Amino acid sequence: MSVSPELILQAYRVGVFPMAESRDDPDIFWVDPKLRGIFPLDGFHISRSLRRVIRQDRFDVTLDRDFSGVMTGCADRDETWINEEITRVYEALHASGDAHSLEVWRGDALVGGVYGVVIGGAFCGESMFSRERDASKVALAWLVDHLRRTGFVLFDTQFLTHHLASLGAVEIPRAEYHKRLRAALQLNPDFLSLPLAGSGHEVVQRSTQTS
Repeated sequence: MSVSPELILQAYRVGVFPMAESRDDPDIFWVDPKLRGIFPLDGFHISRSLRRVIRQDRFDVTLDRDFSGVMTGCADRDETWINEEITRVYEALHASGDAHSLEVWRGDALVGGVYGVVIGGAFCGESMFSRERDASKVALAWLVDHLRRTGFVLFDTQFLTHHLASLGAVEIPRAEYHKRLRAALQLNPDFLSLPLAGSGHEVVQRSTQTS
């Protein structure tokens, strides 16, 4: 089943997102969960140990430096919903400026990251991965900080996992999500209008001020 980037964006605007059953299944299906996972942008929880890791700046963090590498990392697991069609259409969305990635590096090695789609003032997170301890947590901390600073109001995580809940993500009913999405679509922030935070200390400091 081949879908266009335009169809994907329209689906997001009405609260629906695509998935595949597996990497080998050529088809995709559409999902609109009864309970939706979101990150309250003023409620990201940085534990004491994670705060220490971020302040140490042991990782380098970048935007849109290796979107393909992040997608590959997210799909590199025993079971994944990222098939060839999902990869193709999100690569196209990245090329058009509608999808973005945040990468976490140890030297020249890509050790973590997250990618998602921007619609209005909403960032729809698709997937993340980690090849080193805390790399995905660092990615989320920097992403939440960046979304706040650039004027976004909604960070959609699609589903709530224990990992996300430990960082402050919550579930809201479908109707509430659609309400928040409609409000976010009235805005038009620029994801790339500002560079990332200059240091981990800045990320931790701003998170402490807003949480």
